[in-house]
Amino acid sequence: MAYHIYHDVVIKVPCAEVYKAVSQPEHLVNWWPLHCSGTPEVGASYNFFFEEPYNWYGKVIKASKDISFAIEMTVADEDWNPTSFGFDLEAIEEGCLVKFWHINWPYCNHHFRRSSYCWAMLLKLLKDYLEKGIIVPFEGRE
Repeated sequence: MAYHIYHDVVIKVPCAEVYKAVSQPEHLVNWWPLHCSGTPEVGASYNFFFEEPYNWYGKVIKASKDISFAIEMTVADEDWNPTSFGFDLEAIEEGCLVKFWHINWPYCNHHFRRSSYCWAMLLKLLKDYLEKGIIVPFEGRE
């Protein structure tokens, strides 16, 4: 049995801005990892560096400009390795509905539950970054 995380959040900017923020390393570092590299193209590798020993890698499995972006983890914690996460974007009157998912967790353990909480907090950071221009220093992120 696999476990999944789902979160929805409305961000009051166009989906094109959200897509850049979730797919381009120069934006990702403003709300998630400390350092990041990669190109938003299917098959490309991304590096998400948080701090030692959290130097993780993933492969782009979906990159539909302004619509959807997803990563399959390749090098991470044991629980994260079989997982994929992504952002499906839907234009709505208020801006963009972000449908976040992180699927195929092997266990519903503390790490899964903590990651679900952290993703909710990180999505709030993404929202504040895009709507208000707020960048929380890496040390202050969940």
